Order: sequence, then structure tokens, then C-alpha cells
Amino acid sequence: MNALIGLMVQVMLPLSLLVAAGGWWAARMGEGPDADLLRGQLNRLVLYVFYPAILFAVAASTPISLDLLTVPFLVGVGTLANGALLYLLLWKTRLGAGLHDTTRAALMLGGMFGNTFNVGAPVLEFFFGNGAMRYAIFNDMFMTMPFVWTLGVWIATRLGSHAEGERPDVLRTVLMMPPIWAFVLGLAAQYTGLAYPPLVQAARFIGQAAIPVIIFVLGMTIPWRRLVPRTEILVASAVKLLVAPLLIWGLVLAVSDTPSEAQRASLIECATPTFMTSLLLAERFKIDGAASALLIGWSTLLFWLSLPLLMTLGLFH
Repeated sequence: MNALIGLMVQVMLPLSLLVAAGGWWAARMGEGPDADLLRGQLNRLVLYVFYPAILFAVAASTPISLDLLTVPFLVGVGTLANGALLYLLLWKTRLGAGLHDTTRAALMLGGMFGNTFNVGAPVLEFFFGNGAMRYAIFNDMFMTMPFVWTLGVWIATRLGSHAEGERPDVLRTVLMMPPIWAFVLGLAAQYTGLAYPPLVQAARFIGQAAIPVIIFVLGMTIPWRRLVPRTEILVASAVKLLVAPLLIWGLVLAVSDTPSEAQRASLIECATPTFMTSLLLAERFKIDGAASALLIGWSTLLFWLSLPLLMTLGLFH
């Protein structure tokens, strides 16, 4: 009970306040180009400044180990399991009857990939202390990024929009992303012995702004006035929040009586709500952006209930 109260105060309270502040700010601005412009500017600030800075700092100071790579492996297994289940539910059962393929693809993407850095990192640091952010960052680099820009794009374009003609230039898009180069530069600095500790700490200081800013943007992104419960949205949210962590928990217990810290970290990463990039993918590849926004909203709100539930089941102890 003490751990749950501590989690609520240390992590969930500030995240809630930031989400609420973003929602309030968006309501004051109203829907329109001004709100979209502000969201875009803040997203670019995170993408080009804050997130690369924290990636560089962590990559420059964290040796790669098999234990660390356990996290992207297990989260990847959970991601694929969620995707397979959602495909069956949305394409092969009555749940998806009447839905357009663009909506099915948006829900499948949102139910697969979690907000593993912006939401996952604060939770990881609560349970495992300073430095636990490394699990979220290495998961982003070794699982989320490759999966989103290969399998995720395929789902959006082939199962969703059925795009014809030239395939998206995914490789060029990925290679132009500043976070990729910041992470590579950090690893290079570490393994060549050129990582200068004051510079690493400076980058870490700058990168600390990434999570508060993007959680504020999350509050702006959630369509509060249209947050009406729909069966397919709630089912996709339940799959995202519960199926992968419970599955990975079972797999971990099957091979180990005492799960390692990395294995427990993978459970937290699996339990995070839908990632915000799903909305960007929806807009870019012409699938259902409204469904993506609803799934982001509902999964984020339900995360406030699912995380304590998973704690009471003993997944994170």
C-alpha cells in the first residue's frame, strides 16, 4: 500500500497535472490552427532538442549488456502478441464489423505500441531509482523505432490505407531523425572513451525537459470534448494495458523464480498506454486519426487504473 501511495504522489500526480494543464490550455485556445501550431512547435522542440539530449546522455554512460537488451526483446514479444490479438479481434470477429480498414489499422497500431519513454520512464525510476530511464531509452531505440518504421508502416499502408504506388521512403525518414544520431553519437563517445562527464551531465540536464513538455502536449492532444466510450476503443485499450504485461509476466515466471530488474522493467514498459506517435502515423499515412486520438485518450485515462491493478497482482515487486 505504501508503494502504491508513493507511486500516486511521485509519478501519477505530476503526470496528471501536466495532462490537465495541456487539456486546459487547449480548451482556452480552442480547436484550430493556433492549437495545432503550438502542438507542432512543442513536438519539434522535443524531437530536435530535448529527446536527443537525453538519448545522448544515456547512450554515452550506459554499457550495452544482454541483461539490458532483455527489455526490448520482451517488450517486442508483447508488442507482437498484442498485434496478433488485435488483428484477430478487428478483422475476424464482430468487434471490427462495420469498421473501415483505416480505423482497424489505427487501433491495431495504437494497441501495439506504448508510450514507453514519456510515461514509462517516470514509473521505472520510481521502482528502480535513478538510471532506470535507460530501460525505456534502449527499448525505444532497439524495439519501438525499428518495429514502428517497418511493421508499423506496413500495417498503416497495407492493412489500413491500402496505399498504391511507391512505398514510403522509411529509411530516409529514419536517418533524418535527430534522436537516432544523438543515440549513435552517445554510444560512439562511450566506446571510444571520449565521453566527457560534464558534457554528458549537461545533455542530461537539457533532456530532463522532454517528459514534462511531451506530457503537456499529450493533454493538448486528447480530444476531451469527444471522449465518448466506444466498444472497439475500450477493447483496444484493455489489450494495450493488460494483455502484454500479463503475457510477459507469465513467460518470465516460467523461466525464473526471481525475475531480474530488467525483466520487471519490461513489464512496466508493456503496461504503458498508447504512444502519441500513433496519431502522427495516422495523419502521415492516411488512416483514422480520430480513432488514434481517442485510443490515446482512453488508454491514458485507464492507465491510472490498470497500473495500480497490476501492482496489486504483484507484477512489479
